[in-house]
Amino acid sequence: MCFVLYAGTSAPIPRRKWDKDTRALSVESLTDRDASIKVHFRSPEVQYIGSTSKCGCDFPHAMFQNFGRSEIEFQEQARGDAERASTDKYNKEALIDLLRASGDRVVELYGIWDGDFAEPPEMQESITAEVILDPTFRFKERRFYKVSFESPQMY
Repeated sequence: MCFVLYAGTSAPIPRRKWDKDTRALSVESLTDRDASIKVHFRSPEVQYIGSTSKCGCDFPHAMFQNFGRSEIEFQEQARGDAERASTDKYNKEALIDLLRASGDRVVELYGIWDGDFAEPPEMQESITAEVILDPTFRFKERRFYKVSFESPQMY
């Protein structure tokens, strides 16, 4: 089963099919299969964002163990730590670049397990884009994010 990530924006992000020969993220329109995800978003446009692994599994993410919401287990990969850190960093930076290019001040993100499209978010969180770039950041399963692309005002 794969982790999948959806982004809500004011206008469509240019579509791009996954290509195993490039490291570019894919952006795809919703299909009949995943269209029910749209109910969770306020944004008029919702699209699937694929990582370098095609699905969202290369976006660093955390899942809840045994359906208990108190314990979080970080994903385990067969790759070494240095390679995993490099892949995580690349995917997070590419995602932020892609979302920043939308021109929206706030973008909605929702990560779930493939097939759980109708499952409502367990929690909502407002964060800045810089939070995602932190090396320790992991998308949490069924957490709905409002990602701000504005720097906080200093007074």
